[in-house]
Amino acid sequence: MTIGYLVAILATIRVGEKLLQRWGPRKPMLLGCAITGAGILLTALTFLLTKEYIVVAFVGFTLFGIGLGFYATPSTDAAVSNVPDDAVGSASGIYKMASSLGAAIGVAISAAIFTGLSGMQGLSPMADIAMGRTDNVNIRFAAAVALLFNVVMVAVAMVAISVTVPKAGPEKAT
Repeated sequence: MTIGYLVAILATIRVGEKLLQRWGPRKPMLLGCAITGAGILLTALTFLLTKEYIVVAFVGFTLFGIGLGFYATPSTDAAVSNVPDDAVGSASGIYKMASSLGAAIGVAISAAIFTGLSGMQGLSPMADIAMGRTDNVNIRFAAAVALLFNVVMVAVAMVAISVTVPKAGPEKAT
């Protein structure tokens, strides 16, 4: 189900670079976030039957890869473009460390949400819409909520980008 992610990110990382050259960092970062959010949203459809979920999750992971491909180069450029030449290495290291730390914290929070909800007693709110097996409905619900947390984080990232990354394209940037 995740092979689409790998192929998509490798195929679109250069597209992100071209979008950066054409539009500057803001638009490709917002577009990448939107596509990534849509992909995560698709993977949160855990109420589907297994065969349908495999297809939807494959598409979701592929969109996730496309979004990250669009986002990667423009975000790195935005983080280090206004740094003096003698500090680019440090800025790049701080950016990568912050990115890795953010990913680790996001995974930890998602895992905590999943763990907390998967042990829930009684029927989950998803019991009425879950298709197929329902003996695992609490786990499916926990997975959906944990993934939806990530969609919320994508929305927060989009707000942060909108507030902090200048609108100027590459020809207007200083």
